[in-house]
Amino acid sequence: MQDLKRAEAISHRIIANVKKVIIGKDSAVDLSAVALLAGGHALIEDVPGVGKTMLARSLARSTGCSFKRIQFTPDLLPSDVTGVFIYNQRTSTFDFRPGPILSQVVLADEINRATSKTQSALLEAMEEHQVTVEGVTHTTPRPFMVMATQNPVEYEGTFPLPEAQLDRFMLRITLGYPSIEEEIAILEQQQMAHPIDSLEPVTTPEEVLEVQMAVRQVYVDQLIRQYVVSIADASRKVPDVSLGASPRASLHLFRAAQALALIRGRDYVLPDEVKELAPAVIAHRIIVAPQARMRGMDSRQVVQSVLNQVAVPGARARGWVPR
Repeated sequence: MQDLKRAEAISHRIIANVKKVIIGKDSAVDLSAVALLAGGHALIEDVPGVGKTMLARSLARSTGCSFKRIQFTPDLLPSDVTGVFIYNQRTSTFDFRPGPILSQVVLADEINRATSKTQSALLEAMEEHQVTVEGVTHTTPRPFMVMATQNPVEYEGTFPLPEAQLDRFMLRITLGYPSIEEEIAILEQQQMAHPIDSLEPVTTPEEVLEVQMAVRQVYVDQLIRQYVVSIADASRKVPDVSLGASPRASLHLFRAAQALALIRGRDYVLPDEVKELAPAVIAHRIIVAPQARMRGMDSRQVVQSVLNQVAVPGARARGWVPR
């Protein structure tokens, strides 16, 4: 219990520090922290200029993690991501020059502007936390998180992310435009300098790993496990869907709910947290059938209809009470 309290305090420090830079987007900041503390990756999808890159940079700086940014462009090569062997004339050997993917927090900026071949360079790292270059495997540092951004409006010169890539992102986060009051606060905040320039770390990578271990200790009742799997299973049976949520989606929803419960100061998961996180975890993995898209249906509407259909477990079902 003491470990969970310490982990909760660390998570609150991270979130509060990021909010010094990201104004008025508490939900997006919380979701990014959930992805980090659950050991997952985040896809930030929104229009330009709303703070997608700043969110990733703020999270990395707040945790004291090493940070690398990869600007994805059509001419980017897989070796620009993973690294390459360079011939060393002095030693007559080939030395490995690590790519930016071998950092703790990696920002894949405008990820859909690179070709599918280059996008696939992230697959092994995101799932297995390692990269293989010319038969030699290199392990990514811990903690490890990929935060990718993409613009959902402009499609010219872009390459849609394949399903295998999307399925590796635990959460899809949207920021949206700020309110008038929030935008005025942003102007005042950045009048002299950007707040990211003076942002200091409030924790260490070792403490982040400690929190990630604590997240796995958060209790999840069997009824809630069944609820998580039932949501994923129901998404596969919707007539308007060509591809539903994968078993990896169930695991990601399970882990994200544990992380959110810890952030909120509890050592057990509530059904409401699963329901709250389901759109962010599942919607980007669903492919809506063409006939449903013609009727104006999108993946978030599909997830919402699934949540309306699947019965929410209650505490009285088994006489279970929170610890």
